[in-house]
Amino acid sequence: MNPYSHFQSRKSWFVILVISLIFMVVIPVLNTAAPEQSFLHVPDYMIQLLGKFLCYGLCALAIDLIWGFTGILSLGHGVFFAFGGYAMGMHLMRAMSGLGVYKSDLPDFMVFLNWKELPWFWLGFDHFWFAMLMIILVPGITALIFGFFAFRSRIKGVYFSIITQALTYALMLLFFRNNTGFGGNNGLTDFKSLLGFSLLEHSTKLGLYIASCLAVLLGYMVCRYITSSKLGRVLTAIRDAEDRVMFSGYSPLQYKLFVWTLSAIMCGIAGALYVPQVGIINPSEMAPANSIEMAIWVAVGGRGSLIGALIGTGIVNGAKSWFTAVAPEYWLYFLGVLFIGTTLFLPNGVIGIGGQLKAWIASRKEEDADNQQSERELNESSVGTPVNKELE
Repeated sequence: MNPYSHFQSRKSWFVILVISLIFMVVIPVLNTAAPEQSFLHVPDYMIQLLGKFLCYGLCALAIDLIWGFTGILSLGHGVFFAFGGYAMGMHLMRAMSGLGVYKSDLPDFMVFLNWKELPWFWLGFDHFWFAMLMIILVPGITALIFGFFAFRSRIKGVYFSIITQALTYALMLLFFRNNTGFGGNNGLTDFKSLLGFSLLEHSTKLGLYIASCLAVLLGYMVCRYITSSKLGRVLTAIRDAEDRVMFSGYSPLQYKLFVWTLSAIMCGIAGALYVPQVGIINPSEMAPANSIEMAIWVAVGGRGSLIGALIGTGIVNGAKSWFTAVAPEYWLYFLGVLFIGTTLFLPNGVIGIGGQLKAWIASRKEEDADNQQSERELNESSVGTPVNKELE
């Protein structure tokens, strides 16, 4: 039985609807309409913080789809997130052409590095639609090529995880180089506007936040449609017994390649929404630790549960924000303890706590019933012993 079956019901849809209304209606209204002195007021910095968390939530859904439902642990999805972010960053840099520090048509970092003309791979990013296309195509095609060779070679398990770590680490080192044309160590920053709207305006920040909400909602619905369909059952079967799926006549390569590519595209979209809200994209987004952290979000929330992935993202990143402000030196210790504790005591994550408690209570009741039954049998047998008969 699926331990999360109670989250696949109409009740769960109602919960999703309520949460969506809170994030897309209540919070923006409290941000814009509630007086700043009121305790109900949602400050602007919270809108940006929640917008960032929502981008992470979309990544968590992508990781859950590929890991929780298909059993493929990727520790390199930070690459796809960064690809989407860089595509958006390149458009934002081109949108501020002539408005930089050097008043040049080239991005400031290229002027500083004495570049004379725009590299060929920057062409077309003047147009928003082209940037949107690249946000989908670059992560998608990269994942398709990488996945095709990896899955066709039947690389899986820890070996696949190590290869994805190597991929993200190698690309991080490449993007750190100034001569690659992506801003080197500093990356792309100092963005001014998106589609003519200043990124410093409150309305633009709120619009990006709502766009992030819609992206997460759409991502959730796509993932839920997939996981509740026949395709989802095949993916789960691949996770549990890939060899049996092959012997049944299915080709796991096609299914794994599809879901792997889709998860990469979702991460790319998350990165594209993330960049204008935080104002920077640099190679540190490809750091292996970032990809590992994505997997921890899902593990803490509960693998194989879409809601759990979102909850885990909120818990880990909420704790990270708190530790960063109060005790940054203890953050990594807390993260390690959280992950170990989840692995040892919450194998189904936070979302599975209710099920674990029910199972524990049921086992206790069964144990008590067995003890009472044993006690009754012992009493009955003692009544029939020779000593008792003599006493009678």
